[in-house]
Amino acid sequence: MWNYEKRLQFPINIDKTDPKMALLILSQYGGPDGESGATLRYLSQRYTMPYREVSGLLTDIATEELAHMEMVSTMVHQLTKNLTIEQIKGSGFEPYYVDHTAAIWPQAAGGIPFNACEFQSKGDPITDLIEDMAAEQKARSTYDNLIRIIKDPDVLEPLRFLRAREIVHFQRFGEALRIVQDQLDPKNYYMYNPSFDKKDNSCDNK
Repeated sequence: MWNYEKRLQFPINIDKTDPKMALLILSQYGGPDGESGATLRYLSQRYTMPYREVSGLLTDIATEELAHMEMVSTMVHQLTKNLTIEQIKGSGFEPYYVDHTAAIWPQAAGGIPFNACEFQSKGDPITDLIEDMAAEQKARSTYDNLIRIIKDPDVLEPLRFLRAREIVHFQRFGEALRIVQDQLDPKNYYMYNPSFDKKDNSCDNK
Protein backbone atom coordinates (compact mmCIF):
# COMPACT_ATOMS: atom_id res chain seq x y z
CA MET A 1 0.00 0.00 0.00
CA TRP A 2 1.31 3.44 -0.93
CA ASN A 3 0.20 6.90 0.05
CA TYR A 4 0.32 9.22 -2.95
CA GLU A 5 1.12 12.87 -2.39
CA LYS A 6 -0.20 15.03 -5.21
CA ARG A 7 3.04 16.88 -5.79
CA LEU A 8 6.21 16.22 -7.71
CA GLN A 9 9.34 15.18 -5.84
CA PHE A 10 11.04 18.19 -7.46
CA PRO A 11 9.17 21.15 -9.00
CA ILE A 12 9.05 21.35 -12.80
CA ASN A 13 8.02 24.53 -14.59
CA ILE A 14 9.04 24.53 -18.26
CA ASP A 15 7.69 27.45 -20.30
CA LYS A 16 9.27 26.80 -23.68
CA THR A 17 8.00 23.94 -25.86
CA ASP A 18 10.66 21.87 -27.56
CA PRO A 19 9.59 18.56 -29.17
CA LYS A 20 13.14 17.61 -30.11
CA MET A 21 14.25 17.91 -26.49
CA ALA A 22 11.18 15.98 -25.36
CA LEU A 23 12.21 13.01 -27.48
CA LEU A 24 15.62 12.96 -25.81
CA ILE A 25 14.24 13.14 -22.28
CA LEU A 26 11.64 10.48 -23.10
CA SER A 27 14.48 7.95 -23.05
CA GLN A 28 14.57 8.25 -19.26
CA TYR A 29 10.91 7.22 -19.21
CA GLY A 30 11.04 4.16 -21.44
CA GLY A 31 14.62 3.76 -22.63
CA PRO A 32 17.02 0.91 -21.79
CA ASP A 33 18.26 2.65 -18.64
CA GLY A 34 15.11 4.61 -17.82
CA GLU A 35 12.85 4.89 -14.81
CA SER A 36 10.21 2.40 -16.04
CA GLY A 37 12.72 -0.42 -16.08
CA ALA A 38 14.12 0.65 -12.72
CA THR A 39 10.84 0.57 -10.84
CA LEU A 40 9.78 -2.75 -12.36
CA ARG A 41 13.20 -4.26 -11.69
CA TYR A 42 13.21 -3.39 -7.99
CA LEU A 43 9.55 -4.19 -7.34
CA SER A 44 10.07 -7.59 -8.96
CA GLN A 45 13.30 -8.39 -7.13
CA ARG A 46 12.03 -7.63 -3.65
CA TYR A 47 9.97 -10.81 -3.36
CA THR A 48 12.90 -13.22 -3.52
CA MET A 49 15.26 -11.09 -1.43
CA PRO A 50 15.76 -13.20 1.72
CA TYR A 51 16.76 -10.30 3.99
CA ARG A 52 13.96 -7.97 5.08
CA GLU A 53 16.17 -4.91 5.37
CA VAL A 54 17.26 -5.25 1.76
CA SER A 55 13.77 -6.14 0.56
CA GLY A 56 12.54 -2.95 2.22
CA LEU A 57 15.26 -0.96 0.48
CA LEU A 58 14.20 -2.36 -2.91
CA THR A 59 10.63 -1.32 -2.17
CA ASP A 60 11.69 2.17 -1.08
CA ILE A 61 13.82 2.81 -4.16
CA ALA A 62 11.23 1.29 -6.51
CA THR A 63 8.64 3.66 -5.06
CA GLU A 64 10.94 6.62 -5.62
CA GLU A 65 11.50 5.50 -9.20
CA LEU A 66 7.73 5.76 -9.71
CA ALA A 67 8.05 9.38 -8.62
CA HIS A 68 10.87 9.82 -11.13
CA MET A 69 8.69 8.39 -13.89
CA GLU A 70 6.16 11.06 -12.94
CA MET A 71 8.82 13.77 -13.14
CA VAL A 72 10.09 12.66 -16.54
CA SER A 73 6.52 12.40 -17.84
CA THR A 74 5.81 15.92 -16.62
CA MET A 75 8.89 17.25 -18.36
CA VAL A 76 7.96 15.60 -21.65
CA HIS A 77 4.37 16.83 -21.33
CA GLN A 78 5.40 20.41 -20.65
CA LEU A 79 7.85 20.35 -23.56
CA THR A 80 5.13 19.17 -25.96
CA LYS A 81 2.03 20.87 -24.55
CA ASN A 82 0.07 22.92 -27.09
CA LEU A 83 2.43 22.14 -29.95
CA THR A 84 1.33 23.36 -33.35
CA ILE A 85 1.73 21.36 -36.55
CA GLU A 86 4.25 23.96 -37.69
CA GLN A 87 6.37 23.30 -34.58
CA ILE A 88 6.17 19.54 -35.15
CA LYS A 89 7.19 19.63 -38.80
CA GLY A 90 10.94 19.36 -39.23
CA SER A 91 11.55 18.80 -35.52
CA GLY A 92 12.02 15.02 -35.72
CA PHE A 93 8.87 14.62 -33.62
CA GLU A 94 6.69 13.66 -36.60
CA PRO A 95 6.94 9.84 -36.28
CA TYR A 96 6.11 9.99 -32.58
CA TYR A 97 3.25 12.41 -33.27
CA VAL A 98 1.74 10.08 -35.87
CA ASP A 99 1.64 7.20 -33.39
CA HIS A 100 0.92 9.00 -30.11
CA THR A 101 0.03 12.65 -30.84
CA ALA A 102 1.53 14.32 -27.73
CA ALA A 103 0.70 11.55 -25.25
CA ILE A 104 3.34 9.99 -23.01
CA TRP A 105 4.50 6.59 -24.24
CA PRO A 106 7.61 4.63 -23.11
CA GLN A 107 10.36 4.53 -25.69
CA ALA A 108 14.04 5.26 -26.02
CA ALA A 109 15.39 8.41 -27.64
CA GLY A 110 16.10 6.32 -30.73
CA GLY A 111 12.45 5.31 -30.99
CA ILE A 112 12.77 1.75 -29.64
CA PRO A 113 9.75 0.83 -27.46
CA PHE A 114 10.20 -0.14 -23.83
CA ASN A 115 10.82 -3.85 -23.40
CA ALA A 116 10.85 -5.81 -20.15
CA CYS A 117 13.83 -7.75 -21.50
CA GLU A 118 15.88 -4.66 -20.68
CA PHE A 119 15.97 -5.63 -17.01
CA GLN A 120 16.37 -8.84 -15.03
CA SER A 121 14.89 -10.30 -11.87
CA LYS A 122 17.05 -13.35 -11.19
CA GLY A 123 16.06 -14.32 -7.67
CA ASP A 124 19.67 -14.32 -6.46
CA PRO A 125 20.59 -11.50 -4.04
CA ILE A 126 24.17 -11.03 -5.23
CA THR A 127 23.20 -11.18 -8.91
CA ASP A 128 20.27 -8.81 -8.52
CA LEU A 129 22.06 -6.22 -6.42
CA ILE A 130 25.06 -6.06 -8.74
CA GLU A 131 22.65 -5.51 -11.62
CA ASP A 132 20.92 -2.80 -9.60
CA MET A 133 24.18 -0.96 -8.98
CA ALA A 134 25.05 -1.15 -12.67
CA ALA A 135 21.55 0.08 -13.59
CA GLU A 136 21.92 3.16 -11.40
CA GLN A 137 25.29 3.96 -12.93
CA LYS A 138 23.90 3.59 -16.46
CA ALA A 139 20.99 5.86 -15.61
CA ARG A 140 23.41 8.42 -14.19
CA SER A 141 25.42 8.26 -17.41
CA THR A 142 22.27 8.91 -19.44
CA TYR A 143 21.42 11.92 -17.29
CA ASP A 144 25.01 13.13 -17.77
CA ASN A 145 24.53 12.92 -21.53
CA LEU A 146 21.25 14.85 -21.38
CA ILE A 147 22.78 17.54 -19.18
CA ARG A 148 25.66 18.00 -21.64
CA ILE A 149 23.24 18.55 -24.53
CA ILE A 150 20.45 20.59 -22.96
CA LYS A 151 20.85 24.30 -22.19
CA ASP A 152 17.39 25.31 -20.92
CA PRO A 153 17.79 25.97 -17.14
CA ASP A 154 14.16 25.01 -16.46
CA VAL A 155 14.92 21.56 -17.86
CA LEU A 156 18.42 21.23 -16.45
CA GLU A 157 17.45 21.65 -12.78
CA PRO A 158 15.13 18.64 -12.56
CA LEU A 159 17.60 16.60 -14.63
CA ARG A 160 20.36 17.43 -12.15
CA PHE A 161 18.08 16.42 -9.29
CA LEU A 162 17.34 13.09 -10.94
CA ARG A 163 21.03 12.48 -11.63
CA ALA A 164 21.84 13.08 -7.97
CA ARG A 165 19.25 10.50 -6.91
CA GLU A 166 20.89 7.89 -9.15
CA ILE A 167 24.13 8.40 -7.22
CA VAL A 168 22.34 7.98 -3.89
CA HIS A 169 20.61 4.82 -5.10
CA PHE A 170 23.93 3.38 -6.27
CA GLN A 171 25.39 3.99 -2.82
CA ARG A 172 22.41 2.43 -1.05
CA PHE A 173 22.55 -0.67 -3.23
CA GLY A 174 26.25 -0.93 -2.41
CA GLU A 175 25.34 -0.90 1.28
CA ALA A 176 22.68 -3.56 0.61
CA LEU A 177 25.26 -5.75 -1.11
CA ARG A 178 27.45 -5.58 1.98
CA ILE A 179 24.47 -6.54 4.16
CA VAL A 180 23.89 -9.60 2.00
CA GLN A 181 27.57 -10.55 1.98
CA ASP A 182 27.70 -10.28 5.77
CA GLN A 183 25.02 -12.99 5.94
CA LEU A 184 27.08 -15.38 3.80
CA ASP A 185 30.33 -17.20 4.15
CA PRO A 186 32.82 -14.67 2.69
CA LYS A 187 34.54 -17.47 0.80
CA ASN A 188 31.31 -18.53 -0.84
CA TYR A 189 29.55 -15.36 -2.02
CA TYR A 190 28.95 -16.87 -5.44
CA MET A 191 28.66 -20.54 -4.53
CA TYR A 192 24.94 -20.72 -3.86
CA ASN A 193 21.73 -18.72 -3.93
CA PRO A 194 20.41 -18.11 -0.39
CA SER A 195 16.97 -17.35 -1.82
CA PHE A 196 16.69 -20.85 -3.24
CA ASP A 197 19.48 -23.21 -2.17
CA LYS A 198 20.46 -24.49 1.21
CA LYS A 199 24.16 -24.08 1.82
CA ASP A 200 24.70 -27.83 2.15
CA ASN A 201 22.69 -28.56 -1.00
CA SER A 202 23.94 -25.87 -3.38
CA CYS A 203 24.41 -26.14 -7.12
CA ASP A 204 28.09 -26.81 -6.51
CA ASN A 205 27.31 -29.99 -4.63
CA LYS A 206 24.67 -31.39 -7.01
